[in-house]
Parts: sequence; structure tokens; C-alpha cells
Amino acid sequence: MAKPIVAIVGRPNVGKSTIFNRIIGDKLAIVEDKPGVTRDRLYGTGEWLNRQFSVIDTGGIEIEGDDEIMRSVRMQAELAIEEADVIVFMVDAKAGITPADSEVAQMLYRAKKPVIVAANKVDNLQRQDDIYEFYSLGFGDVVGISGAHGTGLGDLLDEVIRHFPESEADEYGEDVIKVALIGRPNVGKSSLVNAILGEERVIVSDIAGTTRDAIDTPFEKDGQKYVIIDTAGMRKRGKVYEATEKYSVMRAMRAIERADVVLVVLNGEEGIIEQDKHIAGYAHEAGKAAVFVVNKWDIVEKDDKTMHQFSQRIRDHFLFMTYAPIVFLSAKTKQKLHKLLPVVDQVAEQHHMRVPTHLLNDVVSDAVAMNPPPTDKGKRLRINYATQVAVKPPTFVFFVNDPELMHFSYERYLENRIRAAFGFEGTPLRLFTRRKSTEE
Repeated sequence: MAKPIVAIVGRPNVGKSTIFNRIIGDKLAIVEDKPGVTRDRLYGTGEWLNRQFSVIDTGGIEIEGDDEIMRSVRMQAELAIEEADVIVFMVDAKAGITPADSEVAQMLYRAKKPVIVAANKVDNLQRQDDIYEFYSLGFGDVVGISGAHGTGLGDLLDEVIRHFPESEADEYGEDVIKVALIGRPNVGKSSLVNAILGEERVIVSDIAGTTRDAIDTPFEKDGQKYVIIDTAGMRKRGKVYEATEKYSVMRAMRAIERADVVLVVLNGEEGIIEQDKHIAGYAHEAGKAAVFVVNKWDIVEKDDKTMHQFSQRIRDHFLFMTYAPIVFLSAKTKQKLHKLLPVVDQVAEQHHMRVPTHLLNDVVSDAVAMNPPPTDKGKRLRINYATQVAVKPPTFVFFVNDPELMHFSYERYLENRIRAAFGFEGTPLRLFTRRKSTEE
């Protein structure tokens, strides 16, 4: 089930990106600190009062050039109207209401979605009086905040989560594997969907998914039920000028959130480009099981080393996703297509796997015995015990004498030992360190 989406909109230079960073905090650093992760600051995850939600930083997708400012503002508002569950309309308390603010407001009136006005740059008590002007925009209460100091953010987030839609149960059963295809345009995602369905399409009904313009297609193969969530291609930000194309990134985000397994489709003919890393990073940071699918392999000139060399390039470029298996195929000729769904089944199972606590601690004890934690200023990390606290993705907590002593390289070592013992192919792992209570 997708998390609620909060969009931060407003004219340029009102502090949207600062508030975006405040809301997501160090969330991205906690989720992943491995080298090679290419992050696009367009999208992040926030949490408030135990409610998780996705945040769109529309400030990250502005078009360059002063003559494009109003067009950019309109595009941002359209993006929010189209995709968000709650809209945070940012204004500048120092500057007061500007024509650009009024234009955004006119668009948001028609949104028929919750809009919360956040007056930024309320850096002191005297500035608090400046927010009252913005009540004339007609959206009800105005929340005064300071991106520079972080004040008022709690009040803003209280309002945000108060407007979240009621949680809905997943429309598909636990036995259904939901598969999202993501990738830049022209990698052959639509052709791959058609090839997978093909003549083996047993249960089929095209229904509009909960994501706009993403089609959910249920089908069944060898007794296993699937749903394919197809999305528009994600394009590089700097080359995208139409708002409708920008929506495709947000649609893909929703598809990823709803999926169990994400197929990262690459173009075997063109090779790997930087945007492929951005796209794969979305799936990784969402904690989803993943498979690299190298399409158009039929038209690649190759010898007996080509596949190995391409696989190595994938490993070199996607250092943060070494766990993801690679499938080479051709959607057009269906060459090696039969290998894909068995891999999907396998990584879905691994994504949902739970390890008994006693076996996990046996592996951790052996790992510590083989390679004791290094000391830091005379203190050595002591791992008391570990336990798995969640699946999808598998998440582990290590209870230790001092969490500050857990170096990222040793955490990586522990993750590798866990993978060596239990597999977890195709799924990211989340490792957290907690101080062991003295009362235990």
C-alpha cells in the first residue's frame, strides 16, 4: 500500500527545499549509507507521530531561466494537484503575498485537495504578525515556520497528517506478487509487459490502478498470481520540460511503493547511463526486492564474454545493489524470457523471509569470532544479541554496548555474513544498532 504523498509547492526562493530537507531529516542517511547511491533530491520519506509519508520537493524540478519562472510555478502546482494527497503551499512571510503566490492559490482552489499554507522565514516573534496577511488567500489557518531554525515544523506536520486519507486495505491478497517495471524511456518496458503476458495470459482485466496512468494487470502463471504495475518512463530532470512528463516520476514512485518486486529495466543496446542509477536508487531506498532486466539483448553484438562484461558494468555502477540478480532477455523475440518470473518468485520469497533468532545469533557470534570488532579510543563494540524485527525488507536490530562504536564497515561485514548464511538474494537488508538496556 502506497504511503500518503505530501507535495511542497510555491514560487521559487520561498525555502521549499530547506523545508523538504527538514522534514526528511537524516532519513536518507539512515536508510542507506553505502557508496555508489545516486540520490535525486526530488523525493524523500518523512515520518511524524509514527505516520510515514512521501514528500515531493517541487523546488528540485524548477526550469532554469528567469523568463520561465511563472511557467515553472504553474508546473509545480499542477504536479501537486495531480499526485499529492496533501499540499503544503509555501509562502515568504518577509515578502508578503506576490502575484506568483496568487497564481498558485488560484490553481490550488480547483485542486479539491487539502492545502496548508506555511509562511516561511518567521524567524522571531516580531515576524509572527506577518503571517496574517496570508489568511486572505482563503485556505484557512496559516502556519508560521522557520526553515532556518526549524521552528513551527511540528505544528505544520500536525496539520499535514491530520489531512491524510484513511488507510485502505491492500486491494490484492498476500499470495499475489506485485511487480513494478521502472526505467527510463525507450528501454522497452511496455514491450516487456506484453511479452510477459503474451499467450500465457490466464486471468486478465485491465483496471485503473491507484496510481494515475499506471495500469494494474493481474495474471496467473503456473499457479502463482501476479499483478504487473506498468509506469511511464522516468526521464532525466534536466531534459524534461513538460509537466506531464514530470508526473511520470511521481507515478513510478507510487508504483514502487505498492510493489513487492521492482524490475529495473536497462537498455542492453545503449548500456548504462547516470539516470539508470537514479531510477534504481528509488527502488533501493524504498526497500523493495529488485531484479535488473537487461532488455534488447537480441540486438547486442556479443561473444562469449559480453554478458559477463555487461554484468560487471552493472555491479560497478550499482554498488549499492549488489544483491539484485541480473536477467538478460529480449522482449521482442522472447529470448530467455522464461527465466524472468522464476527469478521474480525467488526474490519475492527472500524479501519476505524471516530468520529464527537463535540461528541469526549463531551466525553473528561466528562472524564476531572470525573478525572481532575494531576498537575505538580503547573501547570495543560488544554485540549482545541480534533479532529480525521486520520483513519487506528484512530488518535487523543489533543490541550493543554502545551504538557509536558500530562502524559502517563492520556493519557491512555483518550484512555480508548474514547474506552468506541465509541468502536474501534480490532484497536490501536494513540493519540498526540499539543500546542494550541495563535492565535486561
